[in-house]
Amino acid sequence: MWTTGAEQVEQAVAECAGLLGAVADREWEGVRAGRLEWSCRETAVHIAEDLIAYAGQLAGREQEAYTPFELSLEKGADNAGAVQVIRTTGALLAAAVRTAPRDVRAFHPYPFRSANREGFAAMGVAEVLLHTHDIAEGLGVAYEPAPRLCDFVLTRIFPHVQLGPTPWATLLWATGRGELAGRAPLTEWRWNNNLVIGTERLTLEGATPAAATDLSTVGDGGFAWVEGGPIDGTRVGAGLVYKQYEDGVHRPEWGMYVLVRREDDRAIGAMGFHSVPDPEGRIEVGYDLVEGARGHGYATEALRALSRWALGRPEVRTVVANVERDNTPSQNVLTRAGFTQVAEDPEHLTYELREPHEG
Repeated sequence: MWTTGAEQVEQAVAECAGLLGAVADREWEGVRAGRLEWSCRETAVHIAEDLIAYAGQLAGREQEAYTPFELSLEKGADNAGAVQVIRTTGALLAAAVRTAPRDVRAFHPYPFRSANREGFAAMGVAEVLLHTHDIAEGLGVAYEPAPRLCDFVLTRIFPHVQLGPTPWATLLWATGRGELAGRAPLTEWRWNNNLVIGTERLTLEGATPAAATDLSTVGDGGFAWVEGGPIDGTRVGAGLVYKQYEDGVHRPEWGMYVLVRREDDRAIGAMGFHSVPDPEGRIEVGYDLVEGARGHGYATEALRALSRWALGRPEVRTVVANVERDNTPSQNVLTRAGFTQVAEDPEHLTYELREPHEG
């Protein structure tokens, strides 16, 4: 069953509070939290700060910057009080995630200046898991979160990271806290919320590895689909995205986008790239629509927007599309979107759209 992340926030916070509550009588203030410059006490407060900050962003629908407030513990609050605040702020984030509509996005800088409810949930869970680890390391106590929590984080905000031997080991490596055989240690990192591209009537929402996995089988990927969707082409494309993720070659902005109709928040199809741009700056695009959504210009509108976005990137010079000879509707979409036929073979026609200065 698809999850928005509220349950994962609650579980992560419960595990954190259980561990920290058991050592609340120990010295935190003068003990460094793992590899951090903060003390264990400062790190515990930071967990609560992140949880309430993410709850505030999502609940307030802030679009341009962080909501200008900060959290502090009352003077004299002990370590048990800090754990209590983590529990409370975790509950507030879970509530914000649970009640936010699916299409709501709010400001977060990494990397495309917004995140949805799953993104904020995943960031909140990551902060709890990683900083609980830091505190546990500083205090010399054992901690390993549930694998499903790590997998939730990795498949939503680390789409560019190939899974290692375990989800927890992978997350520690991806955040500069651990080592994986055959991979260089990381000194810099950041998470990666999905890209969205807006048009007049549609939102193109980048499919995370979690959504791609669900769509590639029998799930809906967390989207409400119009009748008849998702269709086979979308499921096949989603399977390719997840295979790239497994192989460690997935680059999310060059993956698949679900086309969502703004008027009713219904998914009507998918569009995306087959892989990253090649050395000559060529990239191939493909798309499909649920039958009931065809004939309204949605594919043309989405293709114009996605192609414009791609050609605005320095690594892209040409967007390519291959279409079956007998697929006249798709050929018409390409023509209306500005593509020109450049080649053919017995089964396919090849169309291209180049940078404006190249004609």
